[in-house]
Amino acid sequence: MTENERAARKKKIMHAVMWVVLLLLFICFVSPFILVVINVFKTKADITTNPLAIVGKHGFTMKNFPEAMKKMNFWRVFANSAIITISATLLTIVVSSMASFVIVRNQKWKACALLFSAMVASMVIPFQVLMVPLVSVYGGTLGVLNHRLTLILMHVGFSVSMATFMFHGAIHTNIPLELEEAALIDGCTRWQTYWQIVFPLLTPTIATVAIIDAMAFWNDYLLPSLVLTKKELYTIPIATQAFYGTYSTDIGLVMAALLLAMLPILILYVFLQRFIVEGVTSGAVKG
Repeated sequence: MTENERAARKKKIMHAVMWVVLLLLFICFVSPFILVVINVFKTKADITTNPLAIVGKHGFTMKNFPEAMKKMNFWRVFANSAIITISATLLTIVVSSMASFVIVRNQKWKACALLFSAMVASMVIPFQVLMVPLVSVYGGTLGVLNHRLTLILMHVGFSVSMATFMFHGAIHTNIPLELEEAALIDGCTRWQTYWQIVFPLLTPTIATVAIIDAMAFWNDYLLPSLVLTKKELYTIPIATQAFYGTYSTDIGLVMAALLLAMLPILILYVFLQRFIVEGVTSGAVKG
């Protein structure tokens, strides 16, 4: 066997091993979702008896969905989650993209360099470190908890650093300064240049930030549970606690609630997923 044949054989083996590993990882990640889909159409007894069966002994049922929606007051908590997620995501995109534009185009200012360094440094601080001061200051001292606006602004504050970092790389690498200079020569103000020239070119990064932050805000349980204690303000993750009793839990209703909670964010991902790779790699390579 020649050297080239050995190299080709080794390459094929490595390729096959890679596909096997990827397939195993895919099964590990997808299997919980498949279990939810399978069990949501079964009764509580069938789920407890054989959760892996595709169809239970009592057959196919749709009762879990209306019961789950009624028990968790689905449309109210859905509206709360939608308002908070959409508002926080839009604010994060606008604030972080504008901040990135100012930082990139004024790199000689020490204030901009310090601000960007502080944002990058803040990304390594875990949220759990800030939990107790957050509740004591905003709840005990200021008394501004139990408001959607408070939660929205907190979401923006915790997510703007990562978004600014991503927009910074995209603007620095992919948007030539000559485009802005040409716009200024044509009579555009700085504000018009940003919204009409720079912002439309950031579409891949905007889509990436939107899907990452929307998923984080929609699925977040810890921060809303600290800020929102009134039932009329509950988001979907908090409302699912209604299905967990002290002595028993109706797994079928839990599965239905989880599937209802997942659908909106899955739909958003389907529409924006083609931008994600381009947005994440935007600004990674200078050229």
